[in-house]
Amino acid sequence: MTMATATQPNLTQPRRPTKEDSSIESIEQRGVTTIPAGVVAQIAAQAAYETANVGSNAGGVLGIGTRRNFDSRPEARCELYGQVAVLHLNLGLVFPTALVATVEQLRAHVRSRVERLTGMSVGKISIEISWLNPSNHVRKSLR
Repeated sequence: MTMATATQPNLTQPRRPTKEDSSIESIEQRGVTTIPAGVVAQIAAQAAYETANVGSNAGGVLGIGTRRNFDSRPEARCELYGQVAVLHLNLGLVFPTALVATVEQLRAHVRSRVERLTGMSVGKISIEISWLNPSNHVRKSLR
């Protein structure tokens, strides 16, 4: 007759997990968060909208009947290469403005927001200024 000793582990009942076990989970056991390029583009468009004097094209079909709008986000596209985002913005600006300083400030703000909110790095930001909107005092001086 064979008898089991008390020192052998019970193999039929699994051990209950403790709080210590869950806090020591390895990174390999965790899931992966994937952010689509369209979402990154929307984050970039919102970040561009947050800066001063930036507008977008609104309304119209195929560019006909569009109007300059400072109440909506500019157009943005994103291409993802692993964890690197390449951004393309199409926007309008108030005129007169220091274009170089405004574009540098815009790039810095968009890069900062996208990197902070997505955890990705921004490789390149191309900015197309499709229109300038002269302010009222510029229009009066041109007449």
